[in-house]
Amino acid sequence: MTSDTPAESKTLLTNRNAFGLDSTSVRVDSVVIIYSPDPHSLGKRYTLDKDALTIGRGRGNDIILDVDSVSRRHARLERRADRTILVDLGSTNGTFVNDLQVKTHALGRGDQIRIGDTIFKFLSGSDAEAQYHEAIYRMTIVDGLTGAYNMRYFHEQLESELARAHRYDRPLALVMIDIDHFKRVNDEHGHLVGDRVLERVAKLVQDRLRPSDVFARYGGEEFVILLPETDLTGAQTFADQIRKKLAQGPLEAGATTVAVTASFGVAEREAGAGATTLLTHADACLYEAKAAGRNTVRPAADATTMP
Repeated sequence: MTSDTPAESKTLLTNRNAFGLDSTSVRVDSVVIIYSPDPHSLGKRYTLDKDALTIGRGRGNDIILDVDSVSRRHARLERRADRTILVDLGSTNGTFVNDLQVKTHALGRGDQIRIGDTIFKFLSGSDAEAQYHEAIYRMTIVDGLTGAYNMRYFHEQLESELARAHRYDRPLALVMIDIDHFKRVNDEHGHLVGDRVLERVAKLVQDRLRPSDVFARYGGEEFVILLPETDLTGAQTFADQIRKKLAQGPLEAGATTVAVTASFGVAEREAGAGATTLLTHADACLYEAKAAGRNTVRPAADATTMP
């Protein structure tokens, strides 16, 4: 088993046909960490260069995840003929592929494996190196847990969309979301369930987005949505639809169901105002929503604390 990090990985370019080999016949499988509470492990890749790799908390494993949510011997990756099989080894918290708990699962290219609070992406095929670099690039713009964009990418898009909206005098709205009493979820159910709640909320929002919308994780349990070509009324309606959907019933978080609500602050760009003003106004509205008892939407026109 070999592993590397983005800083250490090297790409060797060769002409496989010079050796009489069909480039499509070569298959190299590996897994890369795309989400972890340990920032130093992000992007680390493990190549399946032997019949089996074990994953667990114990020092005897090939892939060591030294956190309490991972069992001492948690799971195993096995090479069987031309397939890679993921096998759960009776772990306490389960092994998940694409959000479904599995005991034995034949992995497919791009599958996401969750073990404890670490997420791996499975890379397979003769272009595994290209897949790896694509995964690394996505880590620079996407939050690995929720699939929402990160704040670096969001701020770039905010500046771009704001400049366009000012230039052509088009509406542009911003929605801030805060999951109500999220600390209570972590305290009562643990961080693994808290992570699943964040995923579920993000998925619910993503299912309602247009291609032009920009959805990002703002930090912790907060998210933000940039809505081009949308005025304040339209953004308020959009936010309230999400609020009602969340409040309809509990979210499934593994074997646990959790009742979740959220508060929303909505603001629209003002003529000549910059990104900081738009964010500040939306944040003030979010504060108003939480002060009003949570599980509500506050547009800019209603914010009494507006700067």
